Amino acid sequence: MSSASSTPPWNVQRLPRADGSIFLVTGGNAGIGYFVAEQLSEAGATVVLGSRNPAKAEVATASIRARVAGARVRSVRLDLADLGSLQTAVKSLEVERLDAVVHNAGVALDDPPRRETEDGHELMFGTNHLGHFALTQWLMPLLSAAPAARVVTMGSFAAKSERLDLDDLQSWNDFQPKRTYGRSKLAQMYFGLELDRRLRAVGSTVTSAVVHPGGALDSLTPSRPPVHVRTISARLSAAPAALLVQGKHAGAWPAVRAVLDPAVHGGQLWGPRVFGLRGEPRREPIWNHLADTSVAARLWDASCDLTGVDPGAIPG
Repeated sequence: MSSASSTPPWNVQRLPRADGSIFLVTGGNAGIGYFVAEQLSEAGATVVLGSRNPAKAEVATASIRARVAGARVRSVRLDLADLGSLQTAVKSLEVERLDAVVHNAGVALDDPPRRETEDGHELMFGTNHLGHFALTQWLMPLLSAAPAARVVTMGSFAAKSERLDLDDLQSWNDFQPKRTYGRSKLAQMYFGLELDRRLRAVGSTVTSAVVHPGGALDSLTPSRPPVHVRTISARLSAAPAALLVQGKHAGAWPAVRAVLDPAVHGGQLWGPRVFGLRGEPRREPIWNHLADTSVAARLWDASCDLTGVDPGAIPG
């Protein structure tokens, strides 16, 4: 069944079983990505954590195994800031198919100066967007080998108030950390929607949806020591904020639903229910600026040029 009316109401505490499925979560060793991986593991799937830090990934996998009986979880080294390493990382998955990838990993800088990736791209744009864009090329054969695979791209509520400067994607002329981060996440969201349009155009069985976590704070996130430890003082000081935002465990809910729920379709946007900031996941209207397909197409072309990806390689 694929319509919302023919499926049971979604319950974040009672996820549908996903035994036999294989999911990759980029940045699965910390933050929202950790909770996406933990929750998908609870559904019985095999979950692979993509992380640039093997030691932190091992800590995260141990934490999930301690909390989820019989968890099928492991990690691979994945550095989205090094485009040349991505093909090798995908080979190290050692799987014949992939049922979903959650493009979650991200870099956020709080202060200048502007920094660059191994390939000379602005760090946040290069990691958050270009890294996932290039990674998708290498993952596409594995995704296409699954019956109905999903690409789930984690955007950000911060992207709602931003607009892309297609003439300054690398923030050479206007580097402001928060703005550059918001634009990098906006670029990811454009990519997720444009990817689905291109997949539909070639009749692919792979679909692509976009999600965002709303407002997700460490101080409202339950402890998962040593991955994350919330102090009593942090919990008390953050209590008033819980009226408006939520913890990272709840920020994971839209992505988990986009992976598991048969009512979620390609080309959709999902986020928290209450003002887009907190609560259980729901489908949102596509933001007006995200609906601009001409911007998405120009970004796609620019991303191909910057990464060396063949323009026709991704929607295979």
